[in-house]
Amino acid sequence: MGDERKVAVVTGASRGIGAALARAYRDRNYRVVATARSMESSGDDDILVVPGDISDPKTAERVIATGVDRFGRIDTLINNAGIFISKPFNLYTEEDFMAVLGVNIAGFFHITQLAAREMEKKCRGHIVQVTTSLVAHPNTAVPAALVALTKGGLNAATRSLAIEYASRGIRVNAVSPGVIKTTIHPVQTHEALGALHPVGRMGEIADVVEAILYLESAAFVTGEILHVDGGQSAGH
Repeated sequence: MGDERKVAVVTGASRGIGAALARAYRDRNYRVVATARSMESSGDDDILVVPGDISDPKTAERVIATGVDRFGRIDTLINNAGIFISKPFNLYTEEDFMAVLGVNIAGFFHITQLAAREMEKKCRGHIVQVTTSLVAHPNTAVPAALVALTKGGLNAATRSLAIEYASRGIRVNAVSPGVIKTTIHPVQTHEALGALHPVGRMGEIADVVEAILYLESAAFVTGEILHVDGGQSAGH
């Protein structure tokens, strides 16, 4: 069983925003349960690595069960794992649909339900979703109806769960990024992607991490969809 240090679960933790979040929470002296399809041990005894496909309910069960067994508690869940496929609507395939639905919706549902049950035992906790500003501000340059369908659902669920769990000490929030500079975007696309934002640049991974850390410490904030999108949600 663990000590009184808090424990954060991070999905999609093998790279990019997820990996940075795992490091950031460790820097705050949290213990971390990190999961992704393929992950290697970090060598840090306070980071528990649980490989697995988050769309599989058994992965969610294993993540939460082994996290509680190792550390004794779950304080924060960050639903960072996601699939983003930008295509004209009529070109989405059944495989696209099932993949996006599996990770973005089923992956969120199973692990959030299990984590919330653990948080209820201590009457405190924090759940955060990483969504996208395209939900509130669609752009013809980035057709992504299937992403909007699923990530928009997460925004709605965030508000719903925030109200449902408010009296039980569990806060629920979301961060809604614009285009973030990660390895999925080739360097030659950065200028064009940056131009999609009123501030004229892409976001950095640190921008999303700092927003989530703000929400972590903001005890009076729940049900918030925090836009980290260089002004996209405000307009053009």
